[in-house]
Amino acid sequence: MNPLRIGNFSGFYGDRADALREMLTGGEVDVLTGDYLAELTMLILGRDRLKDPAAGYARTFPRQLEDCLGLAHERGVRIVTNAGGLNPAGLADEIRKSADRLGIPARVAHVEGDDLTAAHPGALAAHAYLGGFGIAACLRAGADVVVTGRVTDAALVTGPAAAHFGWGPADHDRLAGAVVAGHVLECGTQATGGNYPFFGEGDVRRPGFPLAEIHADGTSVITKHPGTGGFVDVGTVTAQLLYETGGARYAGPDVTARLDTVRLSQDGPDRVRIEGVRGEAPPPTLKAGVNRLGGFRNEVVFVLTGLDIEAKAALVREQLADALAKSPPREVRWELVRTDRADADTEETASALLRLVVRDPDQRVVGRALSGAAVELALGSYPGFHVLSPPGSGAPYGVFEDVYVPHGDVDHRAVLHDGRRVPVPPPQDTRPLDAVVPPPLPEPLPPGPTRRAPLGLVAGARSGDKGGNANVGVWARSDEAWRWLARALTTDAFRRLLPETRDLPVTRHVLPNLRALNFVVEGVLGAGVAAQARFDPQAKALGEWLRSRHLDIPETLL
Repeated sequence: MNPLRIGNFSGFYGDRADALREMLTGGEVDVLTGDYLAELTMLILGRDRLKDPAAGYARTFPRQLEDCLGLAHERGVRIVTNAGGLNPAGLADEIRKSADRLGIPARVAHVEGDDLTAAHPGALAAHAYLGGFGIAACLRAGADVVVTGRVTDAALVTGPAAAHFGWGPADHDRLAGAVVAGHVLECGTQATGGNYPFFGEGDVRRPGFPLAEIHADGTSVITKHPGTGGFVDVGTVTAQLLYETGGARYAGPDVTARLDTVRLSQDGPDRVRIEGVRGEAPPPTLKAGVNRLGGFRNEVVFVLTGLDIEAKAALVREQLADALAKSPPREVRWELVRTDRADADTEETASALLRLVVRDPDQRVVGRALSGAAVELALGSYPGFHVLSPPGSGAPYGVFEDVYVPHGDVDHRAVLHDGRRVPVPPPQDTRPLDAVVPPPLPEPLPPGPTRRAPLGLVAGARSGDKGGNANVGVWARSDEAWRWLARALTTDAFRRLLPETRDLPVTRHVLPNLRALNFVVEGVLGAGVAAQARFDPQAKALGEWLRSRHLDIPETLL
């Protein structure tokens, strides 16, 4: 049987609008997937729906699809997307109306059952992460377009693969192979050189979107359309495999994929083969994400220029102390960011930033009273007083929480293009998510001279967020570098290099097949990205900070 060619045209809500057309016209493809949902996106869509009950889906997608629906129909390309967000039925109806208006006989289906908001009083949005078999049911019934709400990102690939090859819930190894391919595709151009630590090795000014050639046995090849930008090699695929993952067991609603069994090899220019993936029965519970409004937040950034930076910062803090004391916010955070340089040749590089961030359940506490007090300092504070932008009245922020529910608590259904509603049964075989026994470490390098140098000279890294936690995947680019990295970058060394993590739980996972270590840092992001508890609220650059840190590296690796 020929492989199924599944491409991606969106990695987030706001990705390149012309990517769908680019993927339809750039080469052969059978299915195109669009991933629009993230934890923050669900909060945004929840707030949209508060204003308009008919909203709740990614509004950019219908416009994107209308421009390409005829082309997809002509070429027989099916489209699967989670752009339905909180309202997949509403998006499916809009697509049908658009298809009727254009005279295109597109069969549109959707998947529902993820919405658990009613069971979580006070939540703005609470949604279970569904698997791919609802998508598969829609495709097997002949759908051209399948819209979902909250499914796992990889389900956009496992569903079409299961439908095409006839896989069932017991095909754990095959499903796990598709999960790994789906995880590589889900963030779009992050698999083709985007956000890649060694970006100088290819032209990444406009990376092409990735696609996977999936075979009936679950193996796959990651590639891209000919002539598109970026590049695909073992490094770019490794980077994306480590993104937003935890231990060796990568759990999902359909299968638990064993990341420690993944084998990657270069299969030609811009082609990486994925094989050897083993799967296990999924855990007995489904993950659900609960988004709530956490309160209100305000921020003022004072610009401090030239001499006496520390004294100027101290003066501002003293001047605002009274205003903060009259009605104390629940949380007050000051941070002095020393971006200034001595004897700078531009005003901007002579300046530092003093950030004041306040949070409270009551908008009045962080609103006009604080903003007014900050503005009133304009003519009576440190020399050169100004702020980056006028402070506002306080904006709402969200908090995210993971909860776990039994499969049977979710009414997973495929709503077919002809209106029939087909239940998707929960898996009959489940397995608790046990920890993996740590594998043996490689033999150490022989003793030799070392040099103090940045870690990034010999290792790549990619980091991301999962609720309030962050992960940092670090991989070596050679067997020799792996022999050093696996022993040198311990949990204690990681904490020393990233002092923000020093007092937090940090777990190290070893993935020898990928020559990689994956560190999970609990609580570093507070209550999640929407809470904006940190300068880099999604930990996107945490890995690059780690790569910039210096340690003693064997000279043979440099």
